[in-house]
Amino acid sequence: MFDKQIQMVDLRGQYHRLKEEIDAAMQTVIENGVFINGSQVNTFAGHLASYLDIPYVVPCGNGTDALQIALMALDLKQGDEVIVPAFTYVAAAEVIALLGLVPVLVDVDPKTFNLDPRKIEEAISSNTRAIIAVHLFGQSCDMEAILKVAGKYHLYVLEDNAQSIGAEYTFSDGKVKKTGTMGIIGTTSFFPSKPLACYGDGGALMTSDESLAKRIRMIANHGQERKYHHKLIGCNSRLDTLQAAILDVKLKHIDEFTKARQVVAGRYDEALAACDRLVIPEKSSFSTHVYHQYTIQLKPDGPDMAARRELLQNRLKEKGIPTMVYYPMPLQEQDAYKWMARMPGNIDKSAHLSKCVLSLPIHTEMTEDEQIYIIGTLLESL
Repeated sequence: MFDKQIQMVDLRGQYHRLKEEIDAAMQTVIENGVFINGSQVNTFAGHLASYLDIPYVVPCGNGTDALQIALMALDLKQGDEVIVPAFTYVAAAEVIALLGLVPVLVDVDPKTFNLDPRKIEEAISSNTRAIIAVHLFGQSCDMEAILKVAGKYHLYVLEDNAQSIGAEYTFSDGKVKKTGTMGIIGTTSFFPSKPLACYGDGGALMTSDESLAKRIRMIANHGQERKYHHKLIGCNSRLDTLQAAILDVKLKHIDEFTKARQVVAGRYDEALAACDRLVIPEKSSFSTHVYHQYTIQLKPDGPDMAARRELLQNRLKEKGIPTMVYYPMPLQEQDAYKWMARMPGNIDKSAHLSKCVLSLPIHTEMTEDEQIYIIGTLLESL
């Protein structure tokens, strides 16, 4: 066993490194006593907009709210279809269903885990109105290809950037854009384990469209144009002032955080690339990778890959090494969505990934000694 507890994400260690800055920011909020819509919320939104190089950032209560508000802002009608990847967290499909829309499940590229642009066009029907591009595990979807299809069929493109904030996409003409800024609306989550994270729930939307930004702000604030004047049906979704103050501190360190995780990922790559029982995550040629997760795949070896994975997880757990499976069941197998999602094509790759993926510990505070122990124990346990 290693001499200290290994974490999937070491939030405590990161806090202690930034303790002086974070404590001061929180104390300022407490002393001012403005816990809802304090000045730190707008300050953070402005700093995040500058970092992303986008005109408008609207904070909200969490990443799922951000997705729902984005769809509400587009004024889609019941029965309209929205394309989502089959291999992702449930939030995107959940908000589609809640709004009376229809999720259309499309397969992913098994090398990058992201939406396969080649599968989108065959999924489009006369009812299709939007595509949600989920930038999974830390790198961008192929946005140029997705935007091209969307333009051909006059579809909105939304970006779920909860796991990849800070990643950069390079277009074929050399133009570089940060994830979350290429579609009509981008969304993100500040859940504690995310690349840019607070100490509770939080989220944000970003857009270059001034009228959409105004509409998003109203929807997130009970649909109010001004107090007690409700122009739209909205919801109550606010980023707490305390969380905004914490996020503003962490935003200053976001590129440093990314570099730290990239170093960890590089060590994993070097040590695991030659292992004939694993597939290491592939880096896209068009995107940087911020490594929210470092997700390996077990190579096929018999019919029950999920059982083999569980055995490996148990062996690692016995040695004090945590692992996670993101995600053990694709959306087409979830009871809540079997009956109402449309599945226009083959989504076997998503089903396969759900049985063979395994995420290893990766975070900004990981030491080389910890990682040497993880790698050695993993190779011995295969």
